Amino acid sequence: MNSFKKVSLIIAAALTSTMLVSPAAQANAGTVTLTVAGSAATGGTVVTTPVSLPVPADNSIDAADALKIAVTSVDTGTVVTAVAVNATIVPALAATGSAVTASSGTSTLSIATGTGTSADFYVYTKSTAVGSVSITRAGTTTIYYVQGTAGALNSITLTAPASAAAGTSQVLKVSGYDVFGNLKGGATINTLVSNSGAATATALTTDTATATLGTKEQTVTIPATGSVTVVAYATVATAVTGLAAPVGSVSATIVVRDIASELAAKNAELAVANSALAAERAGRAADKVASDSATATLKAENETLKNAIADLKTKFNALAKKWNAKFPKLKVNWIK
Repeated sequence: MNSFKKVSLIIAAALTSTMLVSPAAQANAGTVTLTVAGSAATGGTVVTTPVSLPVPADNSIDAADALKIAVTSVDTGTVVTAVAVNATIVPALAATGSAVTASSGTSTLSIATGTGTSADFYVYTKSTAVGSVSITRAGTTTIYYVQGTAGALNSITLTAPASAAAGTSQVLKVSGYDVFGNLKGGATINTLVSNSGAATATALTTDTATATLGTKEQTVTIPATGSVTVVAYATVATAVTGLAAPVGSVSATIVVRDIASELAAKNAELAVANSALAAERAGRAADKVASDSATATLKAENETLKNAIADLKTKFNALAKKWNAKFPKLKVNWIK
């Protein structure tokens, strides 16, 4: 009976101690709110629907240019860390007397909440490619996506062949870019094609399709002689201090090639080369004849000398035979 009471007391004590021990509280990852210029951001939680942001073409990071990320209700002392890819993080926006420009910010930022429970920072982008920012707090990581929209047309380029054959059709290509080098679709770029005293103006609108974004092609016919001058020009943005200077006009010259004259010149060069080759071959043939003749002569001379030596050997051996017969004690050796 006493043993039973002891076991009961042990079990009761164990149950009591279990009830008194509470599990460790889990860290609070809080709430993340995304806004742009004070309004809830659209998208951002998946890569296919990023938050759309205008690039800071005025070189000032303002509320309209940045995604505000507010982390609230985290545990006191939580460190909030952000890492951006193809985007930039700043702790604050531009304000009077405090410039935040398109060269401000970093790709990483850590905010220690200290005695507070919230952390705010901003993300902007200068690229029309999708970027991301990873937010880590209390062991939880969440990724948000942003994408820039190209700013006003700031510069143009023109691609044209350096030369072309008369009568052929050649392709020109114009391209438009914003101040950060993003291709600009829907921009108007004019061309002025001049040849033989005539000039033709054409207004081109750059493509918005992904494969040809920001570009437009134009076909021109090359005249019989002279050259073709192409000038591309457009209305571009006003220069902004600290950013790339606008380029509103570029030009190129296409030299007209006289294919018939080029072919005649090449044929003349080929004829000269063939003549030189024929002369070299003739020279080699003559050298071979001379060499073969010299070889035959040398061979004949060698045969004559060989025969003369054989005759001398025969005569010497005949004399030696007679000598040895007459003077057996003074014999001489034959020549073999």
